[in-house]
Amino acid sequence: MKNRTGVGPFLEYLLIRSVAFFFQLFPIEVNLRTARWLGDLWWFADRRHRDRTKEHIKLAFGDEFDDAQVTDIGRKCFRHWTMYAVEFMCALRLINEWNIARYVNPIGLKHTFDLLLDKRGVILLTGHYGNFELSGYLLATVGFETVAVMRPLDNVYLNNFVTRTRGRQGLRLLGKAGVSSEAEGILHRGGAIGFVADQDAGRKGVFVDFFGRPASTYKSIGLLAMSCDSPIVVGAARRVGDRFYYDVLVERVIMPEEWTDRDDPLQWITQEYSSALESLIRRAPEQYLWLHRRWKSVPGARRTSGRRKERNVDAPTPAA
Repeated sequence: MKNRTGVGPFLEYLLIRSVAFFFQLFPIEVNLRTARWLGDLWWFADRRHRDRTKEHIKLAFGDEFDDAQVTDIGRKCFRHWTMYAVEFMCALRLINEWNIARYVNPIGLKHTFDLLLDKRGVILLTGHYGNFELSGYLLATVGFETVAVMRPLDNVYLNNFVTRTRGRQGLRLLGKAGVSSEAEGILHRGGAIGFVADQDAGRKGVFVDFFGRPASTYKSIGLLAMSCDSPIVVGAARRVGDRFYYDVLVERVIMPEEWTDRDDPLQWITQEYSSALESLIRRAPEQYLWLHRRWKSVPGARRTSGRRKERNVDAPTPAA
């Protein structure tokens, strides 16, 4: 990470804060309509990312969708992530413990709540899908200790602002560098620690099947679960319609006793949660970030001299 400070980054921070302030002058649904229009503009203007998105959708689904369907999914994907950017700037401040039901519909969370009420720390996993802040935000709002792992933003001023504002609402953001020293303590206290778990881990990762293709995945999540004997909850916040309203749902709870007798528990855990993420994505593929280079690394590939060093990141920034 580059810790960018000085005049340029500060002006960038002021610009983003000014844009966020402008959006906050209007109702959220008005802002989301504007975001959908901006998403369409992005789709038509950015050929490079449009082509990459369609390529990745075809890699994932093969002949399941024709060209027109791939284009439709891709365009809706750009719309969704532009709406997410608006939500990131101004919508989460709308939610509190009194009105959360207006924006969030929890589905199948009883097991997760029971684990946390029993002080059984849990690892929360989601992907670049839906609104990946909202699940942790829901748990923090109802009173559970919840920590989300992030890669700090390069802009120090913006990073400090995001960390501070999320912290005021109860969701603590933990930089990747601090995970190893704090994660076990959070779990032993019965808290929840969340990761965005679908990042490419480079040539040293665990390769698992993801949409029928090998995808490099970080070992740290599985190793943490094994070390702390902690359940893994795979879920997501999935947008309903075009408004600021989400189903927060659990796809899979992986209990420690399930991997105890496996020949390779790390491989099994990583495959199990990756398959659960794939299942979520298949039900609303337009809400996945297909721009993300999930299959960047190839099994057995060697790093060549002069090649740019890959970044080892366990979780993206909240803005991703």
